[in-house]
Amino acid sequence: MGRNRVHDEATAAALLNAAEAIVEAEGLEGLSVRSVAQQVGTTTRAVYSTLGSMDVLLAALGVRAFDLLSAQIAVVPRSDDPAADLIAAATVGFRRWALEHPALFRVGFQHQASIPPEIWAQFAVPAGHALGTLHELIRRVERTGGLAGRTLEQATWQFHSLCEGLAATDLRGGLPPSDTDSEPIWADALSALVAGWQVTKPTAAT
Repeated sequence: MGRNRVHDEATAAALLNAAEAIVEAEGLEGLSVRSVAQQVGTTTRAVYSTLGSMDVLLAALGVRAFDLLSAQIAVVPRSDDPAADLIAAATVGFRRWALEHPALFRVGFQHQASIPPEIWAQFAVPAGHALGTLHELIRRVERTGGLAGRTLEQATWQFHSLCEGLAATDLRGGLPPSDTDSEPIWADALSALVAGWQVTKPTAAT
């Protein structure tokens, strides 16, 4: 008889949930096939047969990270205001995803030095989809003249870098005050960046 596809998918989801929880609590150093099996209450054989090796498990976490990020951004409503839509995608999309999935944020954006390049390569397609969505949002701003001569790539990396920095600071409790919703801080910082694009020329390379 063939393997039960529904059972396999449910088992794989449970294992990835466990892996995400372990990385959130203990970091990548706490993640292993054995620790995932123990978290779910199954055997290492079940992990190997469902997901494969430790490398495959880590790659699956990376794919999950960018799939969930893309899905979160996709549900943010679009309007006739490209700049507002870009900021909403960051505050309602990226920010919410990072705060709800801190382990996936770290796997996707902060652990490049500790994840082998061949594993990172397996994130390429879903990461490309997420980046493509950001490109399209910024391209809409560009079409209104809102980049003031910056290239799409320059604006994308400026915006992304600010989002990543805000997320990292937010996750360690560094956005004051700690008992207040950080979304207005994100919106203010990102609005300042986008408004700055419209009124300043890009710095020339030296």
